[in-house]
Amino acid sequence: MSEHKTNRDSATDPESGANRFKHLPEPVRLEDTVESQDTDAPRDPEGGRDTDRDFMIRYSGG
Repeated sequence: MSEHKTNRDSATDPESGANRFKHLPEPVRLEDTVESQDTDAPRDPEGGRDTDRDFMIRYSGG
């Protein structure tokens, strides 16, 4: 397989070497930097069970 290489002149190519850093990118507006997202309520960690009752049943028997 042969690779095709293009000869780029770093002095005229705007995307090469130091030419990339001569101009700053466009400023980002503050409104574009904050993202808001609707969230759901967190799940019930006990799964709807009465954990105190389960503890008493499990450990009160002899």
